Amino acid sequence: MTANRFPLVFAVSFLLMCVGCLVDETLSMQSANTVVYQSTEMTIDIANTTIGGTTSPSACGKSTVSCMNFHIFCDTFYGGATMDCLYELLAHMCLCNFDMAMAALNTTDWCAWGNVSGLYSNLSLCTENISDCLSIPWPNPLVEQTFVDIHHKFFKDCPMEELSDPAPPIIFALVITPILLIPIMQIFPRTVHERCQGGAQSRLG
Repeated sequence: MTANRFPLVFAVSFLLMCVGCLVDETLSMQSANTVVYQSTEMTIDIANTTIGGTTSPSACGKSTVSCMNFHIFCDTFYGGATMDCLYELLAHMCLCNFDMAMAALNTTDWCAWGNVSGLYSNLSLCTENISDCLSIPWPNPLVEQTFVDIHHKFFKDCPMEELSDPAPPIIFALVITPILLIPIMQIFPRTVHERCQGGAQSRLG
C-alpha cells in the first residue's frame, strides 16, 4: 500500500511545483510589463512637460519651458545635451511656431520685411536661448542650416532689391566717369610741369 502511495504523492508534488513555477513566471512578466509601462508613461510625461504638454505632433512647444526641462528631455531621450537633442528641440520649440506664424500670413506678405521681422527675430532668439540652455555654442552649424532652410522655404522668391543691379543710366555713369578721368589725369600733370619749366626759364632769361 505504501509503495503504491509514493508515486501518487510524488506526482502531486511535482504538479504543484510546476503550477507554482508558472504562477511565479506570470507574476514576473506582469511586474516587468508594469515597470515598462510606468517607464513609458514617465517618458511621455517628461516629453509633454518639456515640449508642449501634448502628444499631438502638430502642436508646438510652449515658450515658457525652463532650461531644467530641456536637460531632462535630452537626458531621457538622447543621453545628454547632444546636437540630436538640440535638433529635436529647435524643430518643436522654434521652427514649429515660426512655420505656423508664417502660414497665418498671405504668401504675398512673406517678402515684406515689416511683416516677418518680428517672427524672424523670435526664431533667432529661440534658437539662441535653447542652445545656451544646453551649453552648446551659438551660432552653430545646426542653427545656420536652420536659417538656410527657412530662407529656401519662405524667401527664395523674394526680390532682393538691395542686391539687384542699378539702373542702366547709373551703370553708364559709373563706367564712363573713370574713362573720362584717365586722359584728364594724364594732361593735368603735364600742363603743370610745362608751366613750371616756362616760368623758371623766363626768370633765368
